Amino acid sequence: QVQLVESGGGLVQAGGSLRLSCVASGRTFSIYTMGWFRQAPGKEREFVAVISWSTRYADFVKGRFTISRDNAKNTVYLQMNSLKPEDTATYYCAAYRGMTVMMSNDYNYDYWGQGTQVTVAS
Repeated sequence: QVQLVESGGGLVQAGGSLRLSCVASGRTFSIYTMGWFRQAPGKEREFVAVISWSTRYADFVKGRFTISRDNAKNTVYLQMNSLKPEDTATYYCAAYRGMTVMMSNDYNYDYWGQGTQVTVAS
């Protein structure tokens, strides 16, 4: 079992930045692909970014968000810059075992955090 705990959400003005963190339990973090998803009120959950040996992003965050990981700390990060009001959502960290293929569909992920709220004021 892998437990994921997100932190770093909050209220920020448009154009501002936040860094989300997700700490994973367990000793095999380095073999898990890690992803970030988000869900806004009344909308479906959507893919944001994923990292294994490489990274991939949703088109709407390219150039603004950066996903990274520190395997020594069992932590994955999402640096969010140039935030827009439409980025307001609950952000979730997710994981699945394996590093070969980077998945963007949420049904491929086996483990989920509880979410952290990001609110961007205009």
